[in-house]
Amino acid sequence: MANLYQSNTILIREFIPEEQQVFIALFEDEEVARYIPLRSTIQYQELFNDTIADYENGPLGRWGIFDAQTQDFIGMCLTRNFKYISDQVEIGYVLAKKYWGKGIASEVSKVLVAYCFKYTNTSQVVAVTDLENIGSQKVLEKAGLKRLMNLKRDEEELAYFRIERWQHL
Repeated sequence: MANLYQSNTILIREFIPEEQQVFIALFEDEEVARYIPLRSTIQYQELFNDTIADYENGPLGRWGIFDAQTQDFIGMCLTRNFKYISDQVEIGYVLAKKYWGKGIASEVSKVLVAYCFKYTNTSQVVAVTDLENIGSQKVLEKAGLKRLMNLKRDEEELAYFRIERWQHL
């Protein structure tokens, strides 16, 4: 189980197979899942199994976010190749509701941006969020990403953010 990052408040690390249920339960809260694509429990099980398998392929993937003191599960985060522009790497996160508004998402986003620029050759890190998810938009701006023109994905329009490698130096 490899750690991606640790501070006094959070630990970002690889999931272990025994954490599948806590991963799936995160998405059962309607408010947490409000701004992400709808998936079934079986799809989340498959996603989790893929997550574990992907640790062998690195450097992109999904990791768990845990309280550094209590080891309580806070949420998950990810880095992946951006589906719409092949040379960009996308970051994302999902936090349990009780951890909203505590600065954790901002810390995680900054860590993910730094990770992408350190471990990939991408010149751009991007993120998308629902147009109504103002909290996440503020988080991404705090992490240094700039809001660009909205992105059309299938039938929806998303807020689109980007940071260039040279801006991160």
